[in-house]
Amino acid sequence: NQIEAVKEAINNGVTIITGGPGTGKTTTINTIIKIFENNDQKVVLCAPTGRAAKRMSETSNKEAKTIHRLLEMGFATDSDELIFFKDEEDPIDADVIILDEASMVDIILMYNLLKAVKLGTRLLLVGDSDQLPSVGAGNVLKDIIDSGVIKTVRLNEIFRQARESMIVVNAHKINNGEPLFLNVKNKDFFFLRKNTNEEIINEIIGLVSERLPKFYKFDKLKDIQVLASMRKGDLGVNNLNIELQKYLNPPEKYKQEEQFAKRTFRVGDKVMQIRNNYTKKWETEDKSDSGEGIYNGDIGYIFHIDKDKKTVYVLFDKVKLASYKYDELDELDHSFCTTIHKSQGSEFPVVVIPIVWAPPMLLSRNLLYTAVTRAKKLVVLVGDVRYLEQMIKNNRINDRYSNLSYKLNRFIKEGLLSK
Repeated sequence: NQIEAVKEAINNGVTIITGGPGTGKTTTINTIIKIFENNDQKVVLCAPTGRAAKRMSETSNKEAKTIHRLLEMGFATDSDELIFFKDEEDPIDADVIILDEASMVDIILMYNLLKAVKLGTRLLLVGDSDQLPSVGAGNVLKDIIDSGVIKTVRLNEIFRQARESMIVVNAHKINNGEPLFLNVKNKDFFFLRKNTNEEIINEIIGLVSERLPKFYKFDKLKDIQVLASMRKGDLGVNNLNIELQKYLNPPEKYKQEEQFAKRTFRVGDKVMQIRNNYTKKWETEDKSDSGEGIYNGDIGYIFHIDKDKKTVYVLFDKVKLASYKYDELDELDHSFCTTIHKSQGSEFPVVVIPIVWAPPMLLSRNLLYTAVTRAKKLVVLVGDVRYLEQMIKNNRINDRYSNLSYKLNRFIKEGLLSK
């Protein structure tokens, strides 16, 4: 499968490589990069989010940009409208463009990317089509695959090393609608049965604040991420953040804090940027480096609160210090717990997931699959096994009426598009 994927990437103008965890997508991408670069081809890497681009850089040892940065997003000269400076008139300078986490790309962003791809440039779309669709309109990766028009290679063999991980094995079982291996001794996937909301909250707090850090030596703030399907309710993101803050970053005499919109922002809090801010300036503590752009999904920690200047300082990626005036704090959300949707494109050493009642659209197979595949070392599910079984059985995917699959087929049949 991997060899076929490499060959197709070389033989076709556009190729899709899809597959779940442990099937070798990263190895395949790195092989393709080497082959093209050995033939003096310029390879450009990109991903939809800052975190996904960072992960791509780490696994390839090559710079990866967000799509927005690759397209040189900026402001139109005569208005505040955000525009892309890369387009048909000034396309991306590349022989090969590799886009990772393609399932997260909505139809508008893909349209703008394709406008900036010059004739003759190869495009490789890499992603897991079984994950949640994009937050924005469309379901681009799945639509293109379903059209049958673009050459698609599905990596489906789990390699021996990956088979040792119950995270990988169970992710594929979720996809196939099969019962999971739970609580296998000395493995990395556990289910803790609790019935009431209060029991589940107390179990999650105990796990994150004490038991997991003590037993596995994980950092309770940096390594462990709680993921919930909903925002509201006792076990939704909003309430879990309030409860977790009490134990993970409690108030202290000399620790600055500030109230904003019924929330308490405190030095040491784990926070997330919840919308793209392309002009947000940042610099390193020693001022040796600076730049701009903090993106939706970026996680940081409150470094300092200056009450006189009405400013909160947040440290992202261990080095980027960004400042937020009090009236900009609606761009930040606490992220001791975050939604599964917001976690897409990210990876965490440990993921803890409450398994509780939710509307049917949020008790779905692809939501559970997306949550489980965020974890690198350990998954702990806490709650009622009935809802786990319900999620695995519920293969409902909300339809996205973009008409893309139909149009691609029609263009081929009418000879408007050459295979």
